[in-house]
Amino acid sequence: MTKTIGYRDWRWLALWWHHFFLLWSTINGQIRYSIPEELKQGSVVGNLAKDLGLGLSDIFDRKMRVASEAGKQYFSVDAGKGELVVNDRIDREALCGQSASCVLPLQVVVENPLRSYRIEVEIRDINDNSPSFLTQEINLKIPESVALGKRFSLESAEDPDVGSNSLKTYSLSKNEYFSLKFKDTKNGKAVPELVLEKPLDREKNALHQLLLTALDGGNPVTSGTCKIIIDVLDTNDNFPVFNENEYKVSLKENSTKGTFVIKLSATDADDGLNGEVKYSFGSRTPDSVLSTFEINDITGQIILKGALDFENSKSYLIDITAKDKGIPEMEGDCRVQLDVEDINDNAPEIVLTSKPSPVREDAPSGTVVALISARDLDSGDNGKVTLRLPKRSPFVLKPSFSNNYELVTSSPLDRESFSEYNIEITATDSGSPPLSSMQIIPVSITDVNDNPPVFTQPSYNVYVKENGVPGSILYSVSASDLDFGENAKIFYSILDSKVQDVSVSSYVYINSDNGSIYSMHSFDYEKLKVFQIRVQAKDQGSPSLSSNATVHVFILDQNDNAPAVIYPSSAALGSLSHQRMPRSAKAGHLVTKLTAVDADSGHNAWISYRITEATDASLFTVNLYTGEVRTKRAASEQDESSQRLLIEIKDDGEPVQSATVTVSILLEDGLHEPILDLRHKVSEPSKKTGRIALYLILSLASVSVLSLVTFLILAVKCMRSSRSSDSCCMTRSDCDGYKNPNRNLQIQLNTDGPIKYVEVLGGDMMSQSQSFRSCMSPMSEYSDFTLIKPSSTTDFKEVISVLDASLPDSTWTFESQQVSRKQLLILIMKKTITFSFII
Repeated sequence: MTKTIGYRDWRWLALWWHHFFLLWSTINGQIRYSIPEELKQGSVVGNLAKDLGLGLSDIFDRKMRVASEAGKQYFSVDAGKGELVVNDRIDREALCGQSASCVLPLQVVVENPLRSYRIEVEIRDINDNSPSFLTQEINLKIPESVALGKRFSLESAEDPDVGSNSLKTYSLSKNEYFSLKFKDTKNGKAVPELVLEKPLDREKNALHQLLLTALDGGNPVTSGTCKIIIDVLDTNDNFPVFNENEYKVSLKENSTKGTFVIKLSATDADDGLNGEVKYSFGSRTPDSVLSTFEINDITGQIILKGALDFENSKSYLIDITAKDKGIPEMEGDCRVQLDVEDINDNAPEIVLTSKPSPVREDAPSGTVVALISARDLDSGDNGKVTLRLPKRSPFVLKPSFSNNYELVTSSPLDRESFSEYNIEITATDSGSPPLSSMQIIPVSITDVNDNPPVFTQPSYNVYVKENGVPGSILYSVSASDLDFGENAKIFYSILDSKVQDVSVSSYVYINSDNGSIYSMHSFDYEKLKVFQIRVQAKDQGSPSLSSNATVHVFILDQNDNAPAVIYPSSAALGSLSHQRMPRSAKAGHLVTKLTAVDADSGHNAWISYRITEATDASLFTVNLYTGEVRTKRAASEQDESSQRLLIEIKDDGEPVQSATVTVSILLEDGLHEPILDLRHKVSEPSKKTGRIALYLILSLASVSVLSLVTFLILAVKCMRSSRSSDSCCMTRSDCDGYKNPNRNLQIQLNTDGPIKYVEVLGGDMMSQSQSFRSCMSPMSEYSDFTLIKPSSTTDFKEVISVLDASLPDSTWTFESQQVSRKQLLILIMKKTITFSFII
């Protein structure tokens, strides 16, 4: 009996040989290591980082890891040294069975960027398995009359090792009756047979005991034994004989229960019971055969009683025995090799070698997203797998090696359009009919700051009442950003600009989080009518993006100014206004004219006059709109010489603002009426009535022509101004304006109501450095133009040039004196005046 080497001895021997036979090679750029099986956990396979050209820092920073295609993780990476080490016990026989070559394919995956390397580890066989027999004892019954040279088949031993370590030969213990020979089979394995070398004699020796030894080719040799017990029987001369010693059949793996396999036939030359044959499975038939097949002991027909699975067992070796019913029993044997034919009964499987990592939306085409492999347990065409993606997907599958693929980007990504992709991958095999499976792989797209904030409007118009409370909200601007997270977080700010030579931040401030704009103080329409705020919205991305919007703030006038008397000058200074008139004055006599202005605008600046108290209410009246004080009737001797009028001047605002003027009128005898009313002069009889009438007609015609020309000039200028987006409206309730872009001068007329209100604005639109107003009443024979010179020293040349082109060339009355148009313009430059011209 040969002594076998124990498993522990081989384990130490394997470790010793490991230091001599551990090697690696690179074939076509692919790394292969070769190690013996059964290495101790933690044993070094090779320096993986060095062989891949990676630094030690890459192991941690790029998250190097090993993915095994065998399902179990037999190897890992030592993060400190970059070495590939054994992670678990490796049994070559369990992995590869009787295959001559045993190679474990591995994928080494690194991230940032994602990349995979294929390596192979060859597992070399060590002689860690001894040959063994299925049973420890073989019983044979041989009649004593059997002829010399008769062969009896014995059980074959099995050795899981391969190559030189596998089963090599058999030996038989020494005896004088039997020898050992071998029979070659179609699968290339030798089956031991017992050959009768000397006639048996039951009476001399009825029982023979032999020892069959199986030997492998390892170094040292290991072995397994089986005892053979032979009973010598009385004569039953003939054995059952099969037509063939070995049969070969095939069956599809999807064959159903009861499927016919083969019908065997054996013949026996004896008569009677000695010639009747019974069929059965061999005594050493494994359970896997007994559970899958059954045999009819009379007909020798084998049928299927279990399920076949090509993936579990590709073939079956079935030993069949035919025994007669003689005494002693004689038997013959044969072997049936059944090959299982593969069918396409396994759908392909998609395996994620690495989970998909988030992808930046600005990732270039070809960026690796995930590593994918496909496998099919079927063989041949049934196991060939094709992967495909849906059409118009921004990803493609790039083959790397043997059913391994890289999922890479193929076109630009936009997170704002698709923040996540559920990629449907379909695997289809080449079987008939083909089978397929599908797996959805989610890939998230990370945001890049590629969208600036966008305001809801490019510009905003905000209307704010003057005299508001400081700190009140003016308006809230809003911007949105299509990006995500910090890239979409918006910070609002006000860009620096000047308002009346002062930084706009002195007027307003903005909440940086929500875009609400607040006033720093109250506004005064009379000082500031309109200004602009440039608001910037900036995101918090890197680099940050921004956009701007303009907020136009229009100050709305409130009636916060009472009318102020500017003529007569004594009344303007707050003292009593003294006037004289002849007692001989008739009805309609102009006593004086009050002129007042209101710093407000629009309706708030419409002024009306009313007598609230009078010495004699029947004697005087004041024009509601012009402020002209005239007699209602002719004065009489009974009227008191001293008349006192209290005149109220109020605006049209809400609430109403007012002022009062006291006018003292002295009636004097013998005082001639001043020539103030040219209408009376025209109506007086004269010797030159006809000539005066002619002059008057010519004057009126000239004034009309000049007025028409002036109107046409203003209309043309308004049309030009409107083409440059400036409005000029000639209807009631609108603004009738004249704008000269070169002079930065604006004349505006408001024609609501009976009073025509004119504003002449000079200088910068924002600065409002000049302001001129006039009140013209169609109810008066005179149209009075009141010009208020501002306190600033702004150049009036442009204003004068406009007035020079606009005022009719008429005779003007100034402080009871007649002056020409040019003289009037000079007076405008010097002081505030009231003047009249005849329409």
